[in-house]
Amino acid sequence: MPRRSRVLSGTLIATALLLTSIGVGTVAAGADAPAVHPAGHTMAVSSAASPEDPDGDGYIPANPPVTGVTPSKKEPPHRYFHEFQANCSVTHTAPDDPIVYPQQPGKSHDHTFMGNTTTNANSTTASLAAGSTTCLAPGDRSAYWMPTLYNGNQPVLPVGPQVIYYKAGVTDYTSVRPFPKGLRYVVGSPTQSAQEFRNHRGFVEGWECGDSFFNVDFPANCPDRRDVQVNIRFQAPSCWDGRYLDTPDHQAHMAYPVVNPGTNNNICPASHPVALPMIEFKMAFPVNGDLSRVRLASGAGYSFHYDFFNAWDERTLKAMVNHCVVGGLQCDARGYDQNHPEAGAALNERYELP
Repeated sequence: MPRRSRVLSGTLIATALLLTSIGVGTVAAGADAPAVHPAGHTMAVSSAASPEDPDGDGYIPANPPVTGVTPSKKEPPHRYFHEFQANCSVTHTAPDDPIVYPQQPGKSHDHTFMGNTTTNANSTTASLAAGSTTCLAPGDRSAYWMPTLYNGNQPVLPVGPQVIYYKAGVTDYTSVRPFPKGLRYVVGSPTQSAQEFRNHRGFVEGWECGDSFFNVDFPANCPDRRDVQVNIRFQAPSCWDGRYLDTPDHQAHMAYPVVNPGTNNNICPASHPVALPMIEFKMAFPVNGDLSRVRLASGAGYSFHYDFFNAWDERTLKAMVNHCVVGGLQCDARGYDQNHPEAGAALNERYELP
């Protein structure tokens, strides 16, 4: 576990209110991107119809919706951990974004994709479910992506399985339920300012390398050592409105937890009462030394954001959430907590359901 791993506390929430072989793409500027952003997309309303949004209005209703839920204010027995990992490797890069620009290949800035190997501008819940994955758990066919990082004009891609945590974002970890199939959202924004990035509810440590932390942009230099990489950790909202799998801005259907008045406990807001896993990206990029030419395809380091499109096998995700998050364990990608071997694992040695 990273030395400063944590879920946003109530206090902080209140106060923070392989290149060719894997098909590396090129940086592509969005045709309608503002001039001040060298490449990429804005968080605009979807402008194209897709198989899951035939009228192109940006709303994809959940079927069925989740109703009758009130935010849980319970305080279960304290467990320091309630999480598991999804370890997924990079699959390819491309100037596509099936959430922001569905059915519009090449319109986005360049993204680095992990998990599902088939992700492209035309991806849907059904196409992802039929795809393959680089995640250790074959049941995780979800698509994860972020803007490609460059050193000059050279893409710098994370090597090996990256750490994507699934945690409890609320105090009542026993109230967390699996993601609905097809849920998708964007965390952060390519157009956010440095201050907006620093004050974002998902901000953990910013850009870090060596002993340098809390950077909103890439530091000028990192120790030039083999064991040093540029890292970032960023947390997603974990409360869902229960109504939509996506909304026009790709964020309004999700919310961060709030503080239950009179306590230091995190609960979901009444507008978004359904507690889901809180995803945390922990990405490591193999670059160090002189970072003066390091940038993202979306711009400066503070333009970092990422996308998630859920395509887990439903039984596998339910087993992992129930065993590790609801069960208050610190699990690996098998759902095994080495500190509690008596609890067993959710998945077998092949990372599949027993």
